[in-house]
Amino acid sequence: MKESINVNWLGDLSFEAEVNGHSIILDAKTEAGGRDKGPRPKPLMMVALAGCTGMDVASLLKKMRIEVESFRVTVEGELTEEHPKHFIAMHTIYEFRGKDLPLDKLKRAVELSQETYCGVNASYRKAMKLSYEIKVTD
Repeated sequence: MKESINVNWLGDLSFEAEVNGHSIILDAKTEAGGRDKGPRPKPLMMVALAGCTGMDVASLLKKMRIEVESFRVTVEGELTEEHPKHFIAMHTIYEFRGKDLPLDKLKRAVELSQETYCGVNASYRKAMKLSYEIKVTD
């Protein structure tokens, strides 16, 4: 199985990516020579992780018939100081809100995503330290 994307140069440091029929503008901040028309590429690595594991967990919770009022995934990344600057660690925070949520099932859904289903997590695990935590509020 193979996937590919195209990134077309728009001038200066701006590029337009076509992903699954959707456009994403990538750019650098103005201090670096860009026009700040879109996000930088490295933070999108955190978006990929949050989206991948978030979709897994949401799907698993639906199958478990667990209804949450809200669900947020936050990813914190740690970059090297030297060039090429790259992520050496990412920490994922799963935040659930709802009444009488079964913590054991929330943990199970997160563990299944982390260990079995999330392909982004599996790829990143080979390149950096990954960690996570679960927060639940009523």
